[in-house]
Amino acid sequence: MAARNSQLATGHGPLQLPAYFPDATRGVVRSVDSPDLVGCGVRGLVVNTLHLSHNPGVGLIKAAGGIHRFMGWDRPIASDSGGFQLLSMIRSNPRYGTISDRGIHFIDTDRGNQRTLFTPERSIRIQFDLGADLMVCLDDCPRPDASPVENAATVDRTIAWAARCRAEYDRLLTARGHQFTVRPLLFAVVQGGYDPDQRARCAEGLLPLGFDGYGFGGWPLRPDGTLADDILALTASLTPDDRPRFALGLGKPENILRCHRLGWQIFDCVLPTRDARHGRLYVWNEPTPNPLAPDFYHLTYVRDAKHKRQNRPISSGCDCHTCQHFSLGYLHHLFDIGDPLAMRLASIHNLRFYTRLLEQIAACTEQP
Repeated sequence: MAARNSQLATGHGPLQLPAYFPDATRGVVRSVDSPDLVGCGVRGLVVNTLHLSHNPGVGLIKAAGGIHRFMGWDRPIASDSGGFQLLSMIRSNPRYGTISDRGIHFIDTDRGNQRTLFTPERSIRIQFDLGADLMVCLDDCPRPDASPVENAATVDRTIAWAARCRAEYDRLLTARGHQFTVRPLLFAVVQGGYDPDQRARCAEGLLPLGFDGYGFGGWPLRPDGTLADDILALTASLTPDDRPRFALGLGKPENILRCHRLGWQIFDCVLPTRDARHGRLYVWNEPTPNPLAPDFYHLTYVRDAKHKRQNRPISSGCDCHTCQHFSLGYLHHLFDIGDPLAMRLASIHNLRFYTRLLEQIAACTEQP
């Protein structure tokens, strides 16, 4: 049963769930390398199909032996479909393209404003060429304020595109199956906005197609910034318990804890590394990490002048490389002089906070 703690077989080793995947959008988690990530206990990464197809190009990555070899990472990698970025861009400014049942027609500014059609089939082909362990179907994500008619149309497209992704995946697996010791996993995305009926209709259309797992599509936060926990709970309930659930783009520690309780096992977000680069550090409120405690963490802003003479680590209970070797005062100094080491050490700390969070959540749910 995947609804609690379980393990997924992948071509790059077993993936223990629950797990947090840092975003390595362009083939890198900014400011840290693979040994840093391993040292933090990171179990997998997420790369972006669209961005990598543009730069350095999927042909180059394929010639290098795939995304794992290209970036020196031998643990699982998930690839998102690339659709969210294109859809967000087009819906914020129609001059960037249009959306039809065929796919996403966009103006490729990286290639001299060339008009390009990004289809479900193309997304799956790129993900195969990257060599991802976990692939995600192209879906149509509605705006948070989408009308009922617009929302229903995105559900229709999401189901139709998932069927085309499934067909292309099966075709390529038949042609290339001999290359895999463990076949890549294919996840579909459940859309429907904040409308329970549309969520149910989307899941109803996806389940018969037979996917390895399911993702939460759309915006996990409401426009007021609160967690859409009713929709997250409903979406989890609409998918089988024996299939893993991926809460795409969901990242605050308290939201990860809440969503795991609702049945989600895989999480990805740029938040810990983005916060690290701005000097915002996650700190447990107790020496022994306890995500079940109220207000179990707080943020320390390393640039604050009060930290200048602090000879203690960022967090006394943290086992990360940064806390084991450097003081808060030293990190303050690095940020003060703008040295790149500041971002690396801060990112290592925040990533370890997140991986320990998932480890502690798993330990808590294993208890009788």
